[in-house]
Amino acid sequence: MEPLLETRKSSHTVPLVVVTSTAVAVAGSFVFGISVGYSSPAQTGIMLDLGLSLAEYSLFGSILTIGAMLGAIVSGTITEKVGRRFAMSIADVFCIVGWLSIVFSKNYWYLDVGRFLVGCGIGLFSYMVPVYISEITPKDVRGSFATVNQLMICCGASLAYLLGTFLSWRALAILGVAPCLFQLLGLLFIPESPRWLSKLGRYQEFEVALQKLRGDAVDIFEEAEEIKEFTKKLVHQKEASLIDLFQKEYIHAVTVGVGLMVLQQFGGVNAICFYASEIFVSAGFSSGNSGMIAMVIVQVPMTALGVLLMEKAGRRPLLLVSAAGTCLGCFLVGLSFLSQDFQWAKDLNIILALAGILVYTGSFSLGMGGIPWVIMSEIFPINMKGSAGSLVTLVSWLGSWIVSYTFNFLMLWSSVGTFFLFASICGFTVLFVARLVPETKGRTLEEIQASMSSL
Repeated sequence: MEPLLETRKSSHTVPLVVVTSTAVAVAGSFVFGISVGYSSPAQTGIMLDLGLSLAEYSLFGSILTIGAMLGAIVSGTITEKVGRRFAMSIADVFCIVGWLSIVFSKNYWYLDVGRFLVGCGIGLFSYMVPVYISEITPKDVRGSFATVNQLMICCGASLAYLLGTFLSWRALAILGVAPCLFQLLGLLFIPESPRWLSKLGRYQEFEVALQKLRGDAVDIFEEAEEIKEFTKKLVHQKEASLIDLFQKEYIHAVTVGVGLMVLQQFGGVNAICFYASEIFVSAGFSSGNSGMIAMVIVQVPMTALGVLLMEKAGRRPLLLVSAAGTCLGCFLVGLSFLSQDFQWAKDLNIILALAGILVYTGSFSLGMGGIPWVIMSEIFPINMKGSAGSLVTLVSWLGSWIVSYTFNFLMLWSSVGTFFLFASICGFTVLFVARLVPETKGRTLEEIQASMSSL
């Protein structure tokens, strides 16, 4: 019994290797954030310098999502075939080539190709980063470390928006290359996912990697045996195809993973993020910039708070509070447009719109932004992780594109109805989480996955 006690006692101290490996992995998340935040501040400069029409620039902005969907489709397969580290290096190459194409572009063709390649890269990152982090971290801190993925996306997007106010669009594109180079170098020094090595039967490398990640003084015997026993069972099963995901033993995990991504995207996050400036102006602001700055100020601290609360409060409570907050935020924005339609008071419109978007942004950052990705990385057994992860990531990006594309049409139909619709979806998310989403805090991946498949 003594080694077990020692292991548990040591689990409260996170080894430096885990911290370093996570820092290297989330460089990909930072690139993701920069990519998302790039198009808004770069719009005026690119259109003037290259003589782009609004339609041509709109294609430049949206082609990122098309590339990300393609990256999402192959993300699981690539990650399972070549390993987590090499897969991240492939994503880095896509992003570096894409950003350099933007930096040196002379016409919209180079811009679009570059943006598409960056999209492919971040489509890969959106799956690989949370999966790698969840597979290397001890169970007591896994949630907090996995949520750093979302924190770095927020930091990247915020930095791109702030630096874009005084940097040229070419200089801002160079910013996207830096974290890719940092990650490529860092990947040479961090261990591969022990669970992936165990799946391939490379047990000596598996034990070396796990020992590095837990520290030399920690007895890894029990954890190593649990991982090996679980992966050995799965080795005898064929790699799950897309059709296999809908078998009875997997359906709960797929419903939770896909359901959370659908509700995350159709709750209106990209509509609010991409069109916040226009929403503020429509609600009566003279300019959208002040509201956008307020959003940035709220977003990063609330995401950081979610990281701190993850292992204390658990996934489910944070998701419930977050979904309820996004419901309230959309309802307040809807009320602001209702107030405008009935001409109640201009000041009331502005207060309700600002309060609603800030409540939505803060609430989303607290849980709904990052936790669905954390849960996705935890609930799928390794034999179905590739196909299920690709499906979930594709659903996320497809949902993002659908909402972004249809938002302007919805606003023409009814501004009030659009945000009340988003509020209804966010309200349904509360019920979905309460009924179907398991609590994964403090449990090993093997325990979580066994319990999901037994339901």
